[in-house]
Amino acid sequence: MRGEPSCPKCGGRVRAPGLFADSWQCGVHGTVYPLQPILPPSVEALGVVLHRARVPVWMPWPLPIGWLFTGIAYAGDDRSGGRATAVACSGPGPLGGPGELLLVAEELGVGLGARYAGVPGPDPGPLMDVDKPPHTKVLAAGRPTPLWHVGGVPADRAVFAGEACGLWLWAIVWPERSGLLMYDELVLTDLRDAGAEVDLVPCGALSPRLLEEPTHP
Repeated sequence: MRGEPSCPKCGGRVRAPGLFADSWQCGVHGTVYPLQPILPPSVEALGVVLHRARVPVWMPWPLPIGWLFTGIAYAGDDRSGGRATAVACSGPGPLGGPGELLLVAEELGVGLGARYAGVPGPDPGPLMDVDKPPHTKVLAAGRPTPLWHVGGVPADRAVFAGEACGLWLWAIVWPERSGLLMYDELVLTDLRDAGAEVDLVPCGALSPRLLEEPTHP
């Protein structure tokens, strides 16, 4: 991935604010909050995003046994702050083999969650059947948070979405069978509220999921 900001929806190049526009511009999607270069997993990288984020930075905490923090991304700039965050974790899947989990918090219309979910965006609402009971629940910042399956996703992953703290929460799991992880009463913490515990986050290698090109324009 380029070491420069890109469109959170399509991965294309973006133009910085200048004489003719006071916001970042994508040639396809117009005004966007730029996706900043992906940060390898480290306590320092977490600190950068936590300092800038205006939305939650969700992580299962404590992490499931054997799981590691494997990368972080955010969309926004120094002026806007982080309007979307994505945290990657990896570890043993519930049915064996490796599993990966990506948690995205974002404001309406940013499109980062849809990018990683592999669906047309920018938001999951049209792809969720909220007239039916939720498929699972997580505890997000101490509150029971219902999540629904997101339809139309690639066959290699399971995607859930809902609303937490008035913002979209996406949970994207690879491979699809590791979606069982979402039925284990997962406890999510907003790392902005974790204080010194952030220094205890175990780090692994950078997740390639964060570097994948979008499958939808």
